[in-house]
Amino acid sequence: MKSSRLVSILLLLQTRGRLTAAQLAQELEVSVRTVYRDVEALHAAGVPLYGDAGHAGGYQLLAGYRTRLTGLSAGEAEALFLSGIPGPATELGLGSALAAAQLKLRAAVPAELRDQADRMRSRFHLDAPGWYAPDEEVPYLTAVADAVWHSRVLHIRYRRWKEPTDVDRRLEPYGLVLKAGRWYVVAGPGPRTYRVDQILEVVAGEGELAEEFEPLEDFDLAAYWQRYQADFHTRLYGGEALVRLSPGAAARLKGPAARALADSGTVEPDGWTRVLLPIESTDHAHGDFLAMGAEIEVLGPPELRARMAATVDALAATYASG
Repeated sequence: MKSSRLVSILLLLQTRGRLTAAQLAQELEVSVRTVYRDVEALHAAGVPLYGDAGHAGGYQLLAGYRTRLTGLSAGEAEALFLSGIPGPATELGLGSALAAAQLKLRAAVPAELRDQADRMRSRFHLDAPGWYAPDEEVPYLTAVADAVWHSRVLHIRYRRWKEPTDVDRRLEPYGLVLKAGRWYVVAGPGPRTYRVDQILEVVAGEGELAEEFEPLEDFDLAAYWQRYQADFHTRLYGGEALVRLSPGAAARLKGPAARALADSGTVEPDGWTRVLLPIESTDHAHGDFLAMGAEIEVLGPPELRARMAATVDALAATYASG
């Protein structure tokens, strides 16, 4: 709605200062022409908003002007209460701060919004980690978070999967990411991604000994993480296997395998589906496909089919001898 968009422009300029029409359009997901019209509407309403042309130009509110149009809608209040996930906040050392913030927010909103927010919290609970992921100790999470916040260099001892496993690294931590219950720190130089639970030791100076770094102005943590995940999946599935799947097995596929099935699967006269599936390696595929039992036939590559056949023969011999 236009009225909501006008309020959003005011709040964006109030909190961020000068913004160009293009930046406002990107934030609001509208065209630049729409931003121009909205700015004219704000001018007509008497809002002291002015714009400067040129490379360093943009729109800005007159110094000292503050809008009080900060009331929350019902959906906004519910979203704020729902987004306050206690587990990660506690891990970061912010559990008490989150509780205090929610208490203040609850006291500030009208009674009807308070009731809706309470109902939201009573009916929705967010638990990010998977069922089979054990609770892992992350002893240095608070130290890493503090270094991220204060742009402070970290010297760490880190355990990786290849030899030598324990290495020393100097990190310029740009940000923290929580993915499926596991914390990652994105740090320069690079940037590169490190699992926080694999940090064995942290050395960070304090006071005059603290070494600070200048954060990259154009670094976008969310955009980096999206690219990192895409690259990860590209590297992860480096091979392919041609298989035939029973109707039941085809219906149970998930993730990249399900997408491959939807894109290129061919149903044959007997009801089974022929499809080229992405695989990590022959070893991984061997184990995954064996778990599907008689509901899959591996047609290629030849070495994978031969290995599947050898394992099936060995199983048959074991059970026949019993």
